[in-house]
Amino acid sequence: MTGAAQAGKPDRPTGGAARKSSTKSPRSRAREFALQGLYQFLVGGNDVDSVDAFTRDLQGFAKADSAHYDALLHGCVELADDLDALIVPLLDRKLAEISPVEHGCMWIGAYELLRCPDIPWRVVLNESIELTKDFGGTDGHKYVNAVLNGLAPKLRAAEVSADRGKHPAP
Repeated sequence: MTGAAQAGKPDRPTGGAARKSSTKSPRSRAREFALQGLYQFLVGGNDVDSVDAFTRDLQGFAKADSAHYDALLHGCVELADDLDALIVPLLDRKLAEISPVEHGCMWIGAYELLRCPDIPWRVVLNESIELTKDFGGTDGHKYVNAVLNGLAPKLRAAEVSADRGKHPAP
């Protein structure tokens, strides 16, 4: 019996987020680190190269898919105006009123829908929603879901149409 178990404490964390963290794929981890970098970019106004260097030094980065992280961080910053142009028509408020976490999650989702055809659209939405649940406000994931659900048919029309044909909406 370990010291923690003897003291009446479990040997490992029991919280949902802690458990999920140990089973996250390298791509999911890449999204998390990209979101942290995008947050620094959006809130701190830091340049992308400084953000990139800082983020790569964070604990756990070695477990992330660094190529996907690069694509997300640099791609979202490079395409920021284009991504915002896709997102803004689907918002019910001004972009400036969206939390930076939700904004970053929408960028990641929109970028993956636009530039990562190897990732199924439902996976893109699910990953963005989970990212928002982990880092965003209480109901932020619902907002991100609504926006990306509106964007998916525009960016992945054939895939969404074929998929929805198999799984009709209730």
